[in-house]
Amino acid sequence: MRPSLYPMNETFDTVYAPSSAVGGAICVIRVTGGDSRTIANRLLSKPVENRPGLLRHVQIRSGAGVIDDCMAVFFAEPKSYTGEDMLELHCHGGMQTVRSVLAALSEAGGVPAEPGEFTKRAFLNGKMDLSAAEAVMDVINAQAERSLRSAVEQLGGSVRRKIRAVENTLLDARSAIEAAIDYPDEAEESAYASLPGILRAAEREIASLIEEGRRGRILRDGLKLVILGRPNVGKSSLMNALLGEDRAIVTASAGTTRDVLDERLSIEGVPVRLIDTAGVREAADEAERIGVDRAKKAMESADVVLLVLDGSTPMTAEDERLLRETEGKTRIVIANKRDLGVCVKDALSLSCKTCEGIEELKRRIAAFAAPSMQSTAAITNERHIRALELALEAIRHAKTQTEPDCIATDLSEALHLLGSITGTDVDAEVVDRIFANFCVGK
Repeated sequence: MRPSLYPMNETFDTVYAPSSAVGGAICVIRVTGGDSRTIANRLLSKPVENRPGLLRHVQIRSGAGVIDDCMAVFFAEPKSYTGEDMLELHCHGGMQTVRSVLAALSEAGGVPAEPGEFTKRAFLNGKMDLSAAEAVMDVINAQAERSLRSAVEQLGGSVRRKIRAVENTLLDARSAIEAAIDYPDEAEESAYASLPGILRAAEREIASLIEEGRRGRILRDGLKLVILGRPNVGKSSLMNALLGEDRAIVTASAGTTRDVLDERLSIEGVPVRLIDTAGVREAADEAERIGVDRAKKAMESADVVLLVLDGSTPMTAEDERLLRETEGKTRIVIANKRDLGVCVKDALSLSCKTCEGIEELKRRIAAFAAPSMQSTAAITNERHIRALELALEAIRHAKTQTEPDCIATDLSEALHLLGSITGTDVDAEVVDRIFANFCVGK
């Protein structure tokens, strides 16, 4: 069923776009809309058959003759990705071939698709809820195994099921209040007797989803690790050891790193954003001062600070200052140069040179990433988490009210916010903004 934010009688153009990269061996071009069958029969050497999902060998033809020898598959509505008649052309991926096919589709009546238009139509035609539609790009952008598993679960409806459970609780509460308003002499006492318990249950459910979402956000956005320390303690060597390649320049001269280096990797299936910074000390010149300032700024936004000390030398005043400055942050203190046989108390001792201790460091990082998550079925989208936070505020406000009308208003607001997550109660402007961030062809 099409969400009410668009008129039921509104019709859409038949649109087309490549849904895979141009320039490879094969390029998949999608066509969706009410004229897809007509366009297919106009361009293809064989007419469309009413056999869903049948991949056929065809030629694409235009007035100039044969454009390409390819494969085509037709999906009749509603049994397609978009819920409309839909054609997929699996043509050769050369630039000129793809251009010629797209030009032929335009001449046959098709219109170039907007970003995210195929998935948007899938949502509008009831093939998936809004949270699952948003997960499509999370699947595409997943940078680690657990990120992908989380996105696939959301694509399969895990967010919708969680939200539906909370909605059912709130609907029970609102029904009780509405009964008290409509039949004050008969229902008010029983309604108010059950209401506090229902509101507490809804509050617990949403608070749990928010907490789970804050942890789960890492699966979507990655854990931000910032490597911090004074010059020449082995920060760049640590970055290279974690990456397994020589990404950062390492020399015996202090202050080699002048800017922030930002790399991505996966640690035990968790996406990690690893940031190497300039050595923190009194800067010798303007360039180094800028690097030190950026290092301190990166530290403030870090999920975890990897504070590196030189395990082969006594602690310095700069080391002590960095220990104090990072004391309130989530951090791992590392004593590098374990191969020299010197250890630092209460620090993880390792050697970036021999990689001894690196695996233990990775285990500790993974523990910080998701210490108590037994499942990847968490709500990870920041928009969803914010809507949950506002819904929680509405429920807590409802608990302070004494007038039934005021309580019902707060509960309706909470239900509206939950509906904005799955798309059952969302503004068209929000939907358009979400899909504008998609790729063309998705």
